[in-house]
Amino acid sequence: MAGQLERCEREWHELEGEFQELQDTHRIYRQKLEELTALQTSCSSSISKQKTRLKDLKCTLQRYKRHASRKEAELIQQLGANVKERQNVFFDMEAYLPKKNGLYLNLVLGNVNVTLLSNQAKFAYKDEYEKFKLYLTIILLLGAVACRFVLHYRVTDEVFNFLLVWYYCTLTIRESILISNGSRIKGWWVSHHYVSTFLSGVMLTWPNGLIYQKFRDQFLAFSIFQSCVQFLQYYYQRGCLYRLRALGERNHLDLTVEGFQSWMWRGLTFLLPFLFCGHFWQLYNAITLFELSSHEECREWQVWCLCVCVCVCVCVFCGVCVERVCALVGGFVRKVGAAWGEFLPPQFPLPPARPVGPCSPELAATGAWETVGGNSGDQGAPQWSEKPKEVRARRGAAGGAPQDSA
Repeated sequence: MAGQLERCEREWHELEGEFQELQDTHRIYRQKLEELTALQTSCSSSISKQKTRLKDLKCTLQRYKRHASRKEAELIQQLGANVKERQNVFFDMEAYLPKKNGLYLNLVLGNVNVTLLSNQAKFAYKDEYEKFKLYLTIILLLGAVACRFVLHYRVTDEVFNFLLVWYYCTLTIRESILISNGSRIKGWWVSHHYVSTFLSGVMLTWPNGLIYQKFRDQFLAFSIFQSCVQFLQYYYQRGCLYRLRALGERNHLDLTVEGFQSWMWRGLTFLLPFLFCGHFWQLYNAITLFELSSHEECREWQVWCLCVCVCVCVCVFCGVCVERVCALVGGFVRKVGAAWGEFLPPQFPLPPARPVGPCSPELAATGAWETVGGNSGDQGAPQWSEKPKEVRARRGAAGGAPQDSA
């Protein structure tokens, strides 16, 4: 017994010594944390002052630009470009600083700091976001198939619609947190998820009846198709990011996945038909709802509400798709011009530079083509293709085709 007590006493003394070291370490940690908080406050204040002064400078340049000479106009243009570049640098800096949450996050989470301070934490959160979308897409696909072909009950339909509401609500929260951490997710993409949340809620409250049963099978078939397209988008997007990382055009914060297939290198020719088919199917859903709203037994307000919201979504997506297709065509022309620049005449008209690599509106909007808070001003920004004039100059200096006089 005495030997055991002595052993316990020795163990206590060892724990006491380790506890003293732990207290010293914790004291240093608290001190560094206070220093970090002070630095964050100082940086945020300095950035705010700089942004205010840059805004005033930009307004002044715009005012002088109207009456400037040619030389002064060039100087104003250069200063304007520098101001725009500085604003992009501030955007990356703010990704590592605490900021006030938007209205939506304040309503859902309250005034909680959601800024992730390390690249590892940002990467882990975005990776979890992508996996969450993949897993829920598979679950929704299985649920839609089961409700369409096996489970013909109103209860199972309500469970499926409730899952849709929860999925889109969670997506909007996670995307708002990603935006707070510097992700360049497009605003219309997040707005689309807000509308999808509302539409799923309307479907959840739609009472069972003749009109609901007439639209049920079409809605479930569309849900199956949409889940399949989302799965293809996920796989295509991860494959394209794998290619960009392999080419050194993306950094370690972007996501990769194994199993990249060669057909992904050919651009969006495989995926675009599915995307447009989905948008036309949405239009067909709106037409069906409009016809059902004129049915003599239609008494539900959900029919008109769904019809209007779906039409709005179709109009938005059609506009985005047209813009993105034009961008893809312009990017292809620029890519050809960059590769064969020495054969182009000096005044060959080329479209504006676009980000390297094919990208659909849905994929670009998710922000996965952008870095979540890069470490410097150039990280986290799109990678631009080389201009044909620069290619010709480089080849001319290397002894290739003569440099263009233009």
